[in-house]
Amino acid sequence: MAFSEFQLLSVLAQELNMRKAAERLFVSQPALSQRLQTIEKHWGTQLFLRTQKGLTITPSGELVIQFANEILDKEEKVREQINTLDSKIHGTLKIACATIVGQNWLPKVLKKFVQQYPHAKISLITGWSSEIMKSIYDDEVHIGIVRGSTDWKGPKLHLFEDPLYLVDKEIQEIGEVLHTDRPYIQFKSDSNYYQEIQDWWHREFQSSPKRTIVVDQIETCKQMAFNGIGYAILPAITLNDADVKNLYKIPLKDEHGQLLKRDTWMLGYDAAFELKQVQAFLDVVNEFVAMNPHVI
Repeated sequence: MAFSEFQLLSVLAQELNMRKAAERLFVSQPALSQRLQTIEKHWGTQLFLRTQKGLTITPSGELVIQFANEILDKEEKVREQINTLDSKIHGTLKIACATIVGQNWLPKVLKKFVQQYPHAKISLITGWSSEIMKSIYDDEVHIGIVRGSTDWKGPKLHLFEDPLYLVDKEIQEIGEVLHTDRPYIQFKSDSNYYQEIQDWWHREFQSSPKRTIVVDQIETCKQMAFNGIGYAILPAITLNDADVKNLYKIPLKDEHGQLLKRDTWMLGYDAAFELKQVQAFLDVVNEFVAMNPHVI
């Protein structure tokens, strides 16, 4: 496998280990070491310090590696543009997706995408919606899938909305929350989701929960509620019929008596939506939403 000096430097910077880098580049360790020496001679400076624990990037190395990564990124974008001229769908579809959607909704869509477009590649990262927005602003991904309200000015598609529920093994009505000693299990989330729940809670009860357990992941929160440790507020996307058959599921309502819901959006820049792999994914999403309007 042929590889460029830029790829070599990028992989070395990621691994900081000659053996692991050589394995990724499919070359021997001595050959890799010789190539690195040639590159350092070309730049007239040492790019990495060799230690017993591995490699350390020098200040000069940081500059050269940054340059190498910029070149690799530009090369990938040019390849994507070239692929748009081809009749087949090639290239990498880069998606940043809210974790909860990436776990519960996106796999169904990606399954259809890879079946229809086997030549396309997929790069997927998940996280909080605020992290997804940063990935889009930094041009690290083609499209982002976020939760909640958004003031995004570019292209965006509303995917679905799902209601919020209070779930518990004992509490059957919202008012019982005021009298129970069971803990409220809360998961860490984006500030807008947290604020939405806080606003509902104080509007409904004019007080704070008596006892609260805070966990770092929504899946942990869900499993603790399912095992009867306490009650939780969860979006419908995390719940299915098998999950809730032994639980009470009470819908949250706003001040007008309407179900409290969370919106999910797909968004990105105009240039990204012109790429063939993004257009193809958008077609699959639209088809999936049309055929499965109640699947979340």
